[in-house]
Amino acid sequence: MQATRVPVCTLGLFNAKQDIWMDSLENLLQKYPVLAAPHTPAFYLILCIDKGEGALVVDQDRIRFRSGQVLIIKPNCINTITLEEGSTGTVIGFTTDFFSLRYNTNVLHQFSYFNEGNQTAFYVPQEAVKGMQFLLWQMLEEFRMQKKATQKVLRSYLNILLIELDRIHVPQHTIKIHNALHEKIQKYQMLIEQHFKTHKMPSEYADMLHISTNYLNKICRTILGQTSGNLIKQHIILEAKRLLSYTTHSISEIANELGFEHASYFVTIFKKATNQTPEQYRKSQWIA
Repeated sequence: MQATRVPVCTLGLFNAKQDIWMDSLENLLQKYPVLAAPHTPAFYLILCIDKGEGALVVDQDRIRFRSGQVLIIKPNCINTITLEEGSTGTVIGFTTDFFSLRYNTNVLHQFSYFNEGNQTAFYVPQEAVKGMQFLLWQMLEEFRMQKKATQKVLRSYLNILLIELDRIHVPQHTIKIHNALHEKIQKYQMLIEQHFKTHKMPSEYADMLHISTNYLNKICRTILGQTSGNLIKQHIILEAKRLLSYTTHSISEIANELGFEHASYFVTIFKKATNQTPEQYRKSQWIA
């Protein structure tokens, strides 16, 4: 019962208007004290520590991090962050949708540090520090300036950063039972990507996976904190955002491409999910 009272934090915590947020690490917990108390993030959080130290507690697991380390926290885990006063560095928060708008949804699972439980900490080799700091500086400047197409630029920078971190990271032993569930979820997400235009019910995917609909829903809630049906809806909206951002197709053409019989129904579904009409979203991508 206690877990239901733990606040779920979105990027709105940082007054972020988009699906990515960045800041310097200085005074992080003073500005956002909720991070120092048990909370559940609905986004990925990356702490790049230049100087200082701190700790992260997830359930009964405690991990220390120090100068020269990178700490990665995945969504949907209850955690508490402590950070030494005077610590410096960079912090980045981003949602799955932000990254997947341009890159394949399952690409995030290919980064080794996203497959090691709910948190990972590792050192950046001395020879890679300057390059990493320069990349983070470029990202932070782009985020603060908010020029034309900033979101597209930041998405590319983020992809480069994740690849660089993957080159540095040395995978540790992972729990096989969790890997089995994660593999099932990844297979489900891959099937959604392949069939979402014609298959929009969880039961259809459960049949493909040779499991019951109830079990599919259970593992989605356990691993991702979401229903199996919500994953389908999210992917449809993600594909809509991709088409709106990277094509000149009309709204009717996009609705048809996504398997909607009526464009008006597509517009209703999209606005309900994003609080914007498709046209408003398309325009915002070149303003932000």
